[in-house]
Amino acid sequence: MTTGVEVPAALAEPTVPVRRSWIALIFSANLGVWMAFFTPIQVLLPNQVELIDPANKEAMFGWVTALGALAAVIANPLAGALSDRTSLRIGTREYGRRHVWTLSSALLGAGALAVLGHQRTILGVAVCWVAAQVCFNAALATLTAAIPDRVPVAQRGGVSGWVGIPQSLGLVVGAVLVTAIFTDNKAGYYAVAAAVLILALPFALLTPDDPLPRAYRPRVPLLSGMWISPRRYPDFAWAWGTRFLVQVGNALGTLYLLYFLQDGVEYADPEGGLLVLILIYTAGMMATAVVAGRLSDRSGRRKIFVIWSGVIMAVAAILLAVWPLWSTAIVAAVLLGAGYGVYLAVDAALITQVLPRATDRGKDLGVINIANSAPQVLGPAMSAPIVVHLGGYPTLYALTAAVTLLGSVFVVRIRSVP
Repeated sequence: MTTGVEVPAALAEPTVPVRRSWIALIFSANLGVWMAFFTPIQVLLPNQVELIDPANKEAMFGWVTALGALAAVIANPLAGALSDRTSLRIGTREYGRRHVWTLSSALLGAGALAVLGHQRTILGVAVCWVAAQVCFNAALATLTAAIPDRVPVAQRGGVSGWVGIPQSLGLVVGAVLVTAIFTDNKAGYYAVAAAVLILALPFALLTPDDPLPRAYRPRVPLLSGMWISPRRYPDFAWAWGTRFLVQVGNALGTLYLLYFLQDGVEYADPEGGLLVLILIYTAGMMATAVVAGRLSDRSGRRKIFVIWSGVIMAVAAILLAVWPLWSTAIVAAVLLGAGYGVYLAVDAALITQVLPRATDRGKDLGVINIANSAPQVLGPAMSAPIVVHLGGYPTLYALTAAVTLLGSVFVVRIRSVP
């Protein structure tokens, strides 16, 4: 980096707390993006795959979601790295390095969803879902980078709590949208696409985005710069590893939830039951996310919150493994929501405190997001054979508990954050 010159605003450590209006707009943008991620996975894609190939629905659905997650693994850090290097000038006006990516990705992703609704082959579904995943992961990369770009450390737990809520609320809103209002699958895809544009574009158009002077663009080559040495940055490596394990547990526990209600619990109305569980889960998450984030901000401690959140989620998974009943599923949804709310808020704040360099925030958080996306590849690869051949849903949820607990406990290896 150039020396003897004041650090530009795009790279400086933020010190001024963000306002409620900024939080509301990034909340809205994340809501739109997470609706686009989870509504198809939980409702639209399973229905579409079942209509195309009912005899092989589990395997085909697993392949479609795995390919989409593989695309996400590549797109997220790549888009983050490209946004780190974006120095855009049109005429005499300079533009920030993040919003152009958020804006274009939301537009293209909405188009991919609209086309996806017309597909009548598994190949067509897979191609369109991969395109949507690429676009929305690019948007997510820049939205995630906005936290360390603009939010002071002492405010990050609370803000991360608000930003984490859309991960579940997006599914609730999306599920209601496509099961109660737009019940036709094709209309459901159109509705989600429109929601993305309405919710995500205001953040990109109405909030500040500091431009990056060309002299401060990262000098490391794009591809080789993706590698972050665990030996040089051990805390970052442990943060990645713990996030990966917890998200593997999350993928194992949620991917086949609709089929679990249908075939494991044998609930009479699996889609309606799924919506009820999602609502309960989201209520639990909303009750804990912001509160836990603010408590961690005030105490300055992050790790203890992460550990206990993992314990709570593991208990919920054990309940599903031992007692596959509707009443047990309700209790598990409460525990999973409460635990995951704490985890999302506090672990997200923790991760921003172990990033190696300010010049590479987007890329580094994109690498962290591989720990979110890669389990969506591994999850189907592990879940399908377990459900079909290796013990069914009890084995699946027992493994979920073990992996989640392991991931949350390993956070003690992070040294630089209390």
